[in-house]
Amino acid sequence: MRQMRWRRANGTVLLPVTALLALYLAATCVVVVQAQPAVASGFLPGPVTPPARTPEPVTPATANIRISEGQVGEAGPGGTITYPSVTSCLTVTVRLQDGGKVGAHASLFQVPGEYRSDRILAVVKQRIGARGVRAVEVRGAVGAWDPSYFTKAVESYAEGEQVPVPTEPDPGGLARVVADELGEPQGKVTVEDLPDGDQSVG
Repeated sequence: MRQMRWRRANGTVLLPVTALLALYLAATCVVVVQAQPAVASGFLPGPVTPPARTPEPVTPATANIRISEGQVGEAGPGGTITYPSVTSCLTVTVRLQDGGKVGAHASLFQVPGEYRSDRILAVVKQRIGARGVRAVEVRGAVGAWDPSYFTKAVESYAEGEQVPVPTEPDPGGLARVVADELGEPQGKVTVEDLPDGDQSVG
C-alpha cells in the first residue's frame, strides 16, 4: 500500500485529492458525481455554468422550507428554514430586509444532482437579486472547511493535485470569502461552529 504524503504550505496541510476523497467517502458514504442541481423549492435551474446576465426565475418563497445538502431555497417573512444533518457541511442563511431568508446548504463534496461548493454562493446571490440584506449567518463544520472551497470545490482538483486541508478553524477566512462572493460587507457576516445535526433558523 502506497504511503500517503502530507505537506505544508503557508500553515495549511495539503493532502492528495484521492486521499481526501477516500477519507470523506469512508465517513459519509456520499457518491460524488457531476450532475444538474435542484433547488430546494422545486425549481430546476439550467446547467451548472457561471450565472447568466439575467437572473434565474425566482420561485415564490414558502413559510417553512427544508434545504438539503447542495440546495438553495427561500422562506418568506416569519418562515423557518431547516437544514438537516449538518455534520461536515456549512449553512449560509441570508436575512433579507423584508424579513425573508435565502438559505444554502453547502456540502464539502458535491451531492448527486445538487450544487457544488464553488457554485452555491453564486446561486444565493442570484436569488437575492436587488433585495436588501440585513445579515448573513454561516453555521456548521467550520473546522472542516478551507475558505477556498467556496471558490474552488474539491471536485475541481485534477488527479495528483494537492487539495488544501485546514489545520484549524478559519472563521475570519470563511466570513471574507462569503462576503466577497455575495457582494456584501464582511461586517454583515457571522460564522458559528455548529456541526451537530439538524439546524433550524427562524
